[in-house]
Amino acid sequence: MPTMPKFDKSTFITKPYVKRVEKPWGYEIHWVPEGMPYMGKILHIDANRRLSLQIHDEKQETYWLLNGECNLLIENPEGEIETIKMEKGVSYTTVVGQKHRHEAVTDCDVMEASMHEVGTTWRIEDDYSRPNETPEQRKKERGEV
Repeated sequence: MPTMPKFDKSTFITKPYVKRVEKPWGYEIHWVPEGMPYMGKILHIDANRRLSLQIHDEKQETYWLLNGECNLLIENPEGEIETIKMEKGVSYTTVVGQKHRHEAVTDCDVMEASMHEVGTTWRIEDDYSRPNETPEQRKKERGEV
C-alpha cells in the first residue's frame, strides 16, 4: 500500500477571501485568492452594457449564467461571430485565440472559471476606450500598483 506523502502545512489557507474590482460595465467579484493556478470570478454586468470584444493569447475561460439575461458573442470555427443567448444550467467555453464578448440584456451575473490571470487580453473593440490588458495594465486597472 502506498504511503501518503507529507504536506507542507505552512501553505494551508484558512482565511476567507473576496475581492471586488470595479469595471466600467459593472464589477467583478474574485473569489479565488491571487497566486492560485486558476481564477474564479463573478462578472456583474449592468443592463445594456458590454465587455470588450476580446481575445486571450494564453487564457481559457468557462462561463455559467447565474441570473439575469446575457448574450455571449463568440467566434465560431469559420471565423464568424455568433450571438448566443446564454441559458441557465449550461456552460460556455472560450479557448485561446477565440473572439468573445458578453452583452447584458438586463443586470446579470455570470460566473467565470479560468486559468490564472496570464497573458494579454487583446481588446479588439471596447466601448470605454481601454488599452489592451497586459499584465502591467491589469494591475493598474485593479489598483494593485
